[in-house]
Amino acid sequence: MNSKQIFTSEAQLTAFAAEVALILVPGDVVYLCGELGTGKTTFARAIIQQRGSVDSVTSPTFTLIETYHLGDVSVAHLDLYRIESDAEMEGIGLRDYLDGDWICLIEWPDRAPSMLPDPDLTVNLAYEGNGRSAVLIATERLADRADWLK
Repeated sequence: MNSKQIFTSEAQLTAFAAEVALILVPGDVVYLCGELGTGKTTFARAIIQQRGSVDSVTSPTFTLIETYHLGDVSVAHLDLYRIESDAEMEGIGLRDYLDGDWICLIEWPDRAPSMLPDPDLTVNLAYEGNGRSAVLIATERLADRADWLK
């Protein structure tokens, strides 16, 4: 299932990501793809805040993983930009977050394709004129949770 959205402001992108947050459940894996500055962390931040975080949500560029325990759900936000090998992926404990108890938001999944499961949702962010676009590719299982993804 594919869907394309165009955003002329960060507020629109954030509002859309907050809608996406409402259909995610533990066990879901979301790939956030796009060039530097296209809004991957903004998208992840909106999901995490919509699910209940009142803390500051920053990019895990240097920590690689940030985790959030948000009442009814736990979210792992990973940034793999600096990953250079499967051994590094193993070292950050990725498998611990793929046990079905977490929503996993993964920036730069192309850095470790052999270590990652197939995504339930891929969000391809890109520059679009003066704004951004997001192309969503969802599994049928995920799309069944939201008519607007079909």
